[in-house]
Amino acid sequence: MTSPLTARDRAKAERSDAILREAAQLFAARGYNGVSLEDIGAAVGVSGPAVYRHFAGKQALLGAVLVKVSQDLVSGGTRVSEEADDSEERMRALIGFHVEFALGNAEVIRVQDRDVAHLAESDHADVRRLQRSYIELWMEALRPLVDTSSDELRLRVQACFGLINSTPHSTRSAARSHSATASVLAAMAEAALRATT
Repeated sequence: MTSPLTARDRAKAERSDAILREAAQLFAARGYNGVSLEDIGAAVGVSGPAVYRHFAGKQALLGAVLVKVSQDLVSGGTRVSEEADDSEERMRALIGFHVEFALGNAEVIRVQDRDVAHLAESDHADVRRLQRSYIELWMEALRPLVDTSSDELRLRVQACFGLINSTPHSTRSAARSHSATASVLAAMAEAALRATT
């Protein structure tokens, strides 16, 4: 049986979450090499050395950001898949989930695309393992809908991710509402996944 969290434990967890959020935004804006621990600490109102109370260093912080987002994708994708009643609904639920994720987390996608090479070997392995799990989840959802090989299912899924993940970089919220953008992305993603050859 675990003991309940103390106020100090909760405060530490909240500070760690704040550090992760600010680190993701700073990495997205400036790149991994353009950000120091002092920059991250200042963004949450602590000194650079105080960040070490939560993370072993900048590389560990990058790892925490990218591993967490990969875990969130797998757990969220699994949840919406399990809640669906049939194959059509499952695929649409996954598309909707990923579109909302991409529109709400453009900065983390930018960090993933640009800075994954800076990960420690163990974090890189964790991210790759989680990404494979997420891809497999989509492949299993697509398999009953498109009669093709596993290699082509993987290609379709990864191309779909590319389509969805690249769009938030160029989307201007002033030009389109969030829901209108999400609807267009979802329709395009479904068409790409199920395109005939």
